[in-house]
Amino acid sequence: MEKHYQNMIDQVNMLEVFKARRVVQRVLPRTPLARYERLCGELGADVYIKHENHLPTNSFKVRGAVNFMAHVTPEIERTGIVVATRGNHGMAVAWAAREKGIFCNVVVPESNDPEMNAAIVSYGAQLIVKGADFYEAQDYCEELAESAGYYYLRQGNEPHLITGIAVMGVEIFEELPEVDVILMPIGGGTGCAALAAVIQGINPRVELIGVQAHNIPSFYESWKQKKKVTVPLAETVADGLAARSVFEVPFLILKDVVSDVVLLTEDELVNGVRLALRYTHNLAEVAGAAALAAAFKIRERLAGKKVVAVMTGGNMTYGKLARIFAETPAEG
Repeated sequence: MEKHYQNMIDQVNMLEVFKARRVVQRVLPRTPLARYERLCGELGADVYIKHENHLPTNSFKVRGAVNFMAHVTPEIERTGIVVATRGNHGMAVAWAAREKGIFCNVVVPESNDPEMNAAIVSYGAQLIVKGADFYEAQDYCEELAESAGYYYLRQGNEPHLITGIAVMGVEIFEELPEVDVILMPIGGGTGCAALAAVIQGINPRVELIGVQAHNIPSFYESWKQKKKVTVPLAETVADGLAARSVFEVPFLILKDVVSDVVLLTEDELVNGVRLALRYTHNLAEVAGAAALAAAFKIRERLAGKKVVAVMTGGNMTYGKLARIFAETPAEG
C-alpha cells in the first residue's frame, strides 16, 4: 500500500503543477493577493490575503476539480462520478463536472447543512443524503462505486486534484516571490499539501504553517507522532476542518515540510470570521478565515515578515453567520 501512495506522490511535482496551471487558468480567474494596510499595522508584518473565496463555488477546491475533469477517461465520462462531502469539495466537483457534461453524484451526511445541500444541487449534481457522518458518507460512496460503476473521486488521494490546487501556490510566488511564511488551514490536508509541493519546488526556505481546530487536531497529532492518526469524534464550528484523519497522500507530502501547526479554539475560529470582515471586508466561512485567525494568534512570531494567509473559502450559511455576529465581537 505504501508503494501505491508513493506512486501518487511521484505524480505531484512541479512539471505536473505547471501543466495544471495551463488547464486551470483557461477556466478560472486568477485570485487576488491583497495587502491591507490596517491589517499590516495591526500585526506588525507585511501581510497579504490570498482570496480563494473569490473563485467559482467560493473555494480553492474548484481548482483541483477543474484539473481532474481535464484528465478524465472516456469510461468516467460515460459512467459518471461520486464524491463524499460536507460542502466545498462537492460543490467544486459538481461545478466542474457540469462544465464537462459529466454526471455527478454527491453524497452528504444526514446532518449536513440544508443551505450547503441546496448549493450543491444548484450546480447540477444529484444529491444523496446517506450516513450519520462524513465517514459513513464515504463508505456509501465505496458501495455506489462498486454496485453502480461510478468513479469514486476521493478528496485527498488524487494527484490531479492536488496539482490543480497547487496553481494557487504558483500564483503566490509569481506575485510575491520574497514571501517568508504561508499560513494554510488543514482539514483532510489536500490544500496544504498542494502548497507544500510548490514550496519544495520553488523555495524550501519558506515556512509553511498549518492551521487546525483544537477540537479535531488530526494532522497535528499525526505530525507529532510521525504516523497517520485518527482522532476521536468531536464537534467544531469549522466544517472545513472537521476531518478526524488526514488523507494518506497529503500526510506523506506534508509531514516533513510543515514548519508548525497552530491549533485554534472554537472562540478563535469564530473570531476569524469577524477579523476577516473587519480587516478585509470579505465574508469568509469559519475554516476560510482560520489562517487569518492564526496570524493574530502568532503575531509576535510573524513580526517583520512577509506573510500570506490563504482565505480558503466563503461558503458561510446565513444561520451560522447570524449566530456568530449575535455574540460580542472579540478583539484581534
